[in-house]
Amino acid sequence: MAQRQLQSRPHSGTPVRMLILGAPGAGKGTQSSRIREHFGIATISSGDVLRRNIAQGTDAGLLAQRAVANGELVTDELVVELIRNELATLPQSNWLLDGFPRNIAQAQALDAMLESTNQRLNAVVNLVVPEDVILHRIVERYVHVPSGRVYNLTYNPPKVAGRDDITGEPLEHRPDDNPESFRRRLLQYHEVTEPLLDYYRRTGILTSFAGTTSDVIFPMIHAYMDARLD
Repeated sequence: MAQRQLQSRPHSGTPVRMLILGAPGAGKGTQSSRIREHFGIATISSGDVLRRNIAQGTDAGLLAQRAVANGELVTDELVVELIRNELATLPQSNWLLDGFPRNIAQAQALDAMLESTNQRLNAVVNLVVPEDVILHRIVERYVHVPSGRVYNLTYNPPKVAGRDDITGEPLEHRPDDNPESFRRRLLQYHEVTEPLLDYYRRTGILTSFAGTTSDVIFPMIHAYMDARLD
């Protein structure tokens, strides 16, 4: 598949403003990276934004760090504000959100912010992967914690075993990347996050792509993006 120029424009003339959804371990990070590489679309991961603001000691980062240190969730308002700040650096650009929103209340808060900045979502991509396949991925998943880069021993192994490709630093296997914890996270996804599919389906901007691997799903996403971009 040919890589697009970084200034690809949508046929409609309106920048692509996209959200990616899917169960834990469905490959959202992998697909987001491929979309960025092939189409030059800016990707905004709420987790990456939080980590960067904490590392840089910004006002928002300090608030987030305090919440994490106290074992509390970072407030929706703070995450929305961080995303607003990121989008302010991308005027008239194509972008993709990953990791937020996770529930209806967050989606409504995000929509209100995007409405106020005239940047409403116009595409939502949902990844559909069999749960037994995801469980196998989770068990083999390793993470470079400082950057959030994710590796899988089968589908996306590091170049050097146990080491991050970019920094060479050690990778970690998350304690909750096990069958029992996965089933709990999946149950929470079905109860809290899955209703987002109906929320965005009603707006007419939801498209689902099903497959067993990221390599199977990405060509479908690529064709979908081809149809939207010049």
